[in-house]
Amino acid sequence: MKSLFDVAETTRGVTVRVSVSYLAEQSEPARGRWFWAYHIRIENEGPGAVQLLTRHWVITDGRGARHSVEGEGVVGEQPVVAAGASYDYVSGCPLATPTGAMQGSYRMVDEAGAVFDVAIPKFALHAPAVAG
Repeated sequence: MKSLFDVAETTRGVTVRVSVSYLAEQSEPARGRWFWAYHIRIENEGPGAVQLLTRHWVITDGRGARHSVEGEGVVGEQPVVAAGASYDYVSGCPLATPTGAMQGSYRMVDEAGAVFDVAIPKFALHAPAVAG
């Protein structure tokens, strides 16, 4: 059975899982706009709690143009993920091409105050082909 998540990567006991969905109802290909939602699950398999401080995304469109996005937290939160727990959120990404990719990192801090980066695995953004 296929997992809900398409890709996953683990850094220092923190696993980031990603699934992506094309949102046809929010896309307007005739106007050069395609839109995807992505579901992220952050699983803390380490010995203590961690807090997500910031995010850094690199978004690449189908023409190879790269756009970097940085900011505090995710969806307005800086969640604390207890040992053995997980945190889920859903966000979205518009592109001016029907294909692209995203990847990045989260800056986290552990209970001892150590700051470290957790990789967000690269995932593809592909609009389904439309019969013409």
